[in-house]
Amino acid sequence: MTPVSSHAPHGRPPLRTVQVLGGGNTGSGAHVRSLAAGLVARGVRVTVCAPDEAERAYDFTGTGADHVHVPRGSDPVAVAALRAACADADLVHAHGLHASFRAVLALSGRRAHTPLVVTRYDRVHAEGPRARLLRVLERRVMRTATVVLGATSDLVDRARRAGARDARLAAVALPGPRPPARPGDPDGLHPKLRAELGSVERPLLIAVGSLDRHRGYDVLLDAARAWRRLDPVPLVVVAGEGPLRAALQRRIEDEGLPVRLIGRRDDVTDLLAAADLALLPSRREARSLLAQEALHARVPLVATDVGGIPELVGDAAELVPYGDAEALARAVVRLLGDPGRREELREKGVRQAATWPTEDETVAQVLSVYDELTQPQPYL
Repeated sequence: MTPVSSHAPHGRPPLRTVQVLGGGNTGSGAHVRSLAAGLVARGVRVTVCAPDEAERAYDFTGTGADHVHVPRGSDPVAVAALRAACADADLVHAHGLHASFRAVLALSGRRAHTPLVVTRYDRVHAEGPRARLLRVLERRVMRTATVVLGATSDLVDRARRAGARDARLAAVALPGPRPPARPGDPDGLHPKLRAELGSVERPLLIAVGSLDRHRGYDVLLDAARAWRRLDPVPLVVVAGEGPLRAALQRRIEDEGLPVRLIGRRDDVTDLLAAADLALLPSRREARSLLAQEALHARVPLVATDVGGIPELVGDAAELVPYGDAEALARAVVRLLGDPGRREELREKGVRQAATWPTEDETVAQVLSVYDELTQPQPYL
């Protein structure tokens, strides 16, 4: 059933929401676009407040939403721009910790109460003074928000510990078109792509994500030493950019590792469909887009047993402890040598993916929260 607010009953104007986004990482930016499209289709007026680069990357206006440029950061200029955009909003929905803190500042001091919904996609990890600052911001946001939506049960529990008055599980659906199922490559793209990457007659292992410390690529390189003993030697391809690129490339060259860093790519769907295995060696993950894409694409996944990964994939992936390069290497070697187990994981992946909420269900759940917070309350 479509929530009643979308039809503006009894002559009420359409619900107006403001979606607040920071830089827009892969998860939050894609989710906001999906959410904007679904809300607009249901008659909700949507304004997305985000930097211009996020609009260029995700085309929020292409969904029928309005876009207002709000620069990164919580300086007075950014907060003032956001405050103006939220002036006549019925509800504000902020995505991620930094965007949420900016929304808290923009809504503070207003006479009329505007409900604030916050979505948490991941835990924020840092060290030293920055970690203490982030904990202060997190407590401020969690205690101020009307409702906190966590992408995983772990994030919901963390929000409650940080002081959230109302924290709920709201899984984020994988947006966009699904990768084609394997096997079957009528256009011959995958052999061409494997040839381009240098993996014509050798297994191709794919990892995707920014080259940051929490991604666990140092552990991945440790594991790659063991794969040099295989015949043929698997090729590990890492798609992404980040501050560790130079250090990782130096290790690859110094140790002669069968690993290629190919930078940021816009053909991750094709990379996954061409791969024999997908690898997710991260120290922390919430509702990983790579894991979702791998299972949808019927690509066997080896991932670390951290954060929201076990809840997301169930028994449809090989899980290993974070930081255990030997366990990661053994899991990969075992899968490469066992076609039956790879096919079993493909079938389990299809069944597990079928249990995830669809984009339509995700939008309906969010809109039901909006209705709850904005519908007039009956007199007692």
